[in-house]
Amino acid sequence: MENNHQLKKGLLPRHVQFIALAGMIGTGIFKGSSDTLNLAGPSVVLAYLAGGLLLFIVMAALGEMAIVYPNLNVQNLVHKAFGFRISFIVGWLYWINWILVTVVELLAAGSFLQYWLPSTPLWILSFICAAVIIGINLFQVKNYGEMEFWFAGIKILALIAFIVLGALILFGVLPSQVHDPFSNYTAHGGFFPHGISGTLSALLVVMFSYGGAELIGVTVTEVKNSEKVLPGIIKGAVWRVIIFYILPILIICGMIPWNKVSSVDSPFVQVFSLSGLPGAASIMNFVLLTAVLSAANSGIYATSRTLFSMAQSGEAPKSLLKTTRKGIPLNGIMITSVFILGGVSLAYITPDQIIGYMMTIPGFSVLLIWIAICAAQFKLRRDYKVKPEFQLKWFPYTNIIAIAALAFIFILFLFNKDNIIGSIVCVVTVLLLILFSFLKKSGNSK
Repeated sequence: MENNHQLKKGLLPRHVQFIALAGMIGTGIFKGSSDTLNLAGPSVVLAYLAGGLLLFIVMAALGEMAIVYPNLNVQNLVHKAFGFRISFIVGWLYWINWILVTVVELLAAGSFLQYWLPSTPLWILSFICAAVIIGINLFQVKNYGEMEFWFAGIKILALIAFIVLGALILFGVLPSQVHDPFSNYTAHGGFFPHGISGTLSALLVVMFSYGGAELIGVTVTEVKNSEKVLPGIIKGAVWRVIIFYILPILIICGMIPWNKVSSVDSPFVQVFSLSGLPGAASIMNFVLLTAVLSAANSGIYATSRTLFSMAQSGEAPKSLLKTTRKGIPLNGIMITSVFILGGVSLAYITPDQIIGYMMTIPGFSVLLIWIAICAAQFKLRRDYKVKPEFQLKWFPYTNIIAIAALAFIFILFLFNKDNIIGSIVCVVTVLLLILFSFLKKSGNSK
């Protein structure tokens, strides 16, 4: 093993494009859409549009900084803007966020495998999935990018097929069991069945669903010619994700009354079943499996690279700088794997409700990380030595609006009684990280 403390620039533009899409198009749309529909009804489309607008501002801010500082990833940029303490808190919060997401995705992968292997315990299937994903991340980054490219490709093809099939059914081109589909948008309590408050309550799940977009900012140090390729990748990724969320939601709302959407099965499986397509459930189950494995794959990548960049700036142990000859952060992947395997063991020792509680925490942390990205761009903009070709439009107003909106959503859910467990865990985690940041800083100063 060599230990030159360098990551290899092995990711191609198509890899980064699909890594970003893979991080965002996963359980949030395939499974979480049932939760948002039950919370907001058809008006959930507005929540996805609002979240998409915030996503665009965050990604534009990130793209702008990536051009000016081509060798700095998200965590490095926050460190440059605000120094050690804020960077320490944001870096570790991001790591915790992706650990939780990865654990949940792997448990979901195990549950999808149980569709074909019902007698095999969930924890065994989840462990097998974890071992495969960890193994993929131990190869050189180009191989990881290639695997993610194909994982994401399956999801995207499935969504395109769903959109085309759904549109043909909605407009009566294909026969189905759906009668007068367009009435479903208003016939069951109206477009806002739970009022504006219902639309707002769907926002946390929406923000969790869009979380993962910032993975583009994590890949910066491993992308060839990042300052040239990232702006186009970012703009393309944002529009594709908005389309891949909003069009499927519109189709689901037209084909199934929102109050009949099951929280057990994916709405996508329900729609495919209505189409009468042979083997629909098995096809969709396979797509769901690749979707969650893809998100878990992205999670291990994100966590290991975050630990590496924090070790570079002294916010994590220097031992995490160790890389293989292929430029893989070995110790970062090993530590991440231990926590992920520990989390997967919850399938053996804890009830299913614990996993449900875990899912609310990443929604909170995504909001905080996005606020940090916008705030970093706001702070660094005046120090740019060169004017980037790609810039966030209408600065600083768009930046201020995004920070205010993200903070509003965060506060709204922090005091929502339905999110009490997630709120407590989030607040305690942030307070502990603040405490550790002071202890670490004082330790460095001695």
